[in-house]
Amino acid sequence: MTRCVVVLTTASSEEEGKRIAQKLVEERLAACVNLIPNIQSFYYWEGTARHDSELLLIIKTIDQRVDELIERINALHSYNMPEAIALPIRAGSLAYLNWIREETDRIVSDNKIIIGSD
Repeated sequence: MTRCVVVLTTASSEEEGKRIAQKLVEERLAACVNLIPNIQSFYYWEGTARHDSELLLIIKTIDQRVDELIERINALHSYNMPEAIALPIRAGSLAYLNWIREETDRIVSDNKIIIGSD
């Protein structure tokens, strides 16, 4: 059975987070994206300790779409090296996990939705 995963990324602003989320869902790379505002990120970048306020995006998808999803995050993002971490979903509501599979196992081609692209 197709594995569902959660991909985490951050964004510098609400506008950027919404834009990325909308594109990922429209392109069927994600079934759902949650935006969590006002997270505080502490990290080293280019030899300097940093602290920034960011948005966390929690993205639900299937394992087969992760590589394409991460490529799309990189293309849409303002950061030079955006976070993109995929975590397997070990268990969950069967109905919800099936919904993730159904929504992301589609390809939009010439305004037609093709189900079961794999």
